[in-house]
Amino acid sequence: MTLRLILVRHAKSSWKEAALDDHARPLNKRGRRAAEAIGGWLAERGYHPDLVLSSDSARTRETWDRMAPHVPAPLQIVWTPSLYLAGPSAFLHALREVREARTVLMLGHNPGISHFASAIVGVPPRHERFGDYPTCATLVAAFDRASWADVTPGSGRTVDFTVPRELTD
Repeated sequence: MTLRLILVRHAKSSWKEAALDDHARPLNKRGRRAAEAIGGWLAERGYHPDLVLSSDSARTRETWDRMAPHVPAPLQIVWTPSLYLAGPSAFLHALREVREARTVLMLGHNPGISHFASAIVGVPPRHERFGDYPTCATLVAAFDRASWADVTPGSGRTVDFTVPRELTD
């Protein structure tokens, strides 16, 4: 059985309100446009998540809200406080806990999500922006595994990768 993982860094957030807590920062105009473009890209390519596991920050929630109208509704959305500013091991732990979904979309923050993306695939995509994983960068990886509990670093196969600038400019 093939499992599919979609890793999305949140879209560009606003810094207009300097006193606002980091967890509460919303997206800026460019971020809203980017999230919508990534949602459209996922839909065009048939990358439809069964489950969304996301940090519970305002910017990850808003990123998903902007992506969601473009893809079929997932079976479940889980806002996960432990993914807020999480490292790669937290992403792997959360993924290994998944039981029912075959396609999982994870939404998070740098540097954790970029480090996780680099660690989870055996061969990274040949893309100049993969290393810095800009806002709303999206990796799609496949795993020839029976369950998410069997996923290990390096076991993923890169399927696709894009950044919003390729879709909006």
